[in-house]
Amino acid sequence: MTDSVQALMSEVKAKNPSEPEFHQAVEEVAESLVVVLDRHPEYRSAKVLERIIEPERVVMFRVPWVDDRGDIQINRGFRIEMNSAIGPYKGGLRFHPSVNLGILKFLAFEQVFKNSLTTLPMGGGKGGSDFDPKGKSDNEVMRFCQSFMTELFRHIGPNTDIPAGDIGVGGREIGFLFGQYKRIANEFTGVLTGKGIQWGGSRIRSEATGYGAVYFAANMLETRGETFDGKTCLVSGSGNVAQFATEKLNELGAKVVTLSDSGGHIYDPEGIDSKKLRWVMELKNKRRGRIKEYADAFSSATFTPSDPADESNELWSHKADCAFPCATENEINGQDAENLLNGSVYVISEGANMPSMPDAVELFIDKKVLFGPGKAANAGGVAVSGLEMAQNSMRYSWTREEVDTRLKMIMKDIHTATVEAAERFGTKGNYVNGANIAGFLKVADAMLDQGAV
Repeated sequence: MTDSVQALMSEVKAKNPSEPEFHQAVEEVAESLVVVLDRHPEYRSAKVLERIIEPERVVMFRVPWVDDRGDIQINRGFRIEMNSAIGPYKGGLRFHPSVNLGILKFLAFEQVFKNSLTTLPMGGGKGGSDFDPKGKSDNEVMRFCQSFMTELFRHIGPNTDIPAGDIGVGGREIGFLFGQYKRIANEFTGVLTGKGIQWGGSRIRSEATGYGAVYFAANMLETRGETFDGKTCLVSGSGNVAQFATEKLNELGAKVVTLSDSGGHIYDPEGIDSKKLRWVMELKNKRRGRIKEYADAFSSATFTPSDPADESNELWSHKADCAFPCATENEINGQDAENLLNGSVYVISEGANMPSMPDAVELFIDKKVLFGPGKAANAGGVAVSGLEMAQNSMRYSWTREEVDTRLKMIMKDIHTATVEAAERFGTKGNYVNGANIAGFLKVADAMLDQGAV
């Protein structure tokens, strides 16, 4: 770590104590930008990076709601409006017990660079609550969402801040949130993305993050003259991103052999084909069951329960060509990274946000594997959210083929910008540096143009 990065991180940690995920995200970006700041001292003198690190606005509020027993429950709600230099704040809402200020600041910080990479005019933000939708009835989820939006609505708008879904916030939750916004604001507008097709949503939105991670990996493979045909892939998670990454990998001729949830992972050497994937979607999206049930339904599969005491996740020990971490942040540590490489994996495309810990990232870069960091590889979701915003503005809906074509083009453009930025600043082939630099430059130039704001 250089002296300048060390000084910056000391200040960040002092001002933002007990927020390790935020520190991790800032340090990675700061290390990538040393060469940029040395070559362009105007960014350093204007303290552009320091301003990007500091949120423009942090909103925290109480969310009271009544459960089915008639008891009052209280959760905490957040919205981090990080940076609006290139457009209104854009980023998801996460409902999960792990949600806290530090995690949302890390996600909002990453979102600034991710949104910049999409080439669309979107700033960065993130929000959510420590509410857990698991095990709640539809009526309980509705009452929580209505209470949450009753406070959030005053801070968002189609030209101010446009939230979307994230972990724990799918079509059901977006519907309840949008209904309450419409009721309070007395307007039908594109204030949320991820809406239903019949009321302002975009086709491919649900699929976009998973599809995009696969498209980005396909672009990486293309640099070596390869395709997905015949490749074996490891996928973690079993939610939206993992499901649609698996679907697209199947379409492109690959074989997915793993999926997981917080209880453990399944390994199916025969592959999770389209029929089995439909079963998983029914399990997770409708019955809201656990992935271990897959092993009971399909004799070719085995289930391995997770153990918090384990130093590594056995999912990443299976032999394969490609890996798609699609579960959550920091799910791949240094030992997992070694296991991946020992298992012949040479393509990693992050469907989740920051799923690889710093020692894992360092190993991937050192071994020169094709490593697509989350802010580039999983930008497909927010890219199609941007396309949904455009369709809402026009009061028009594009076909599935039109949206998918635009998504492919955006992911190709992100890959190109990432590769070119890495090469321009002397780190050819380093997708981490390339994504951080390319995302930073657009935001930094806009901030210089707009003065000390």
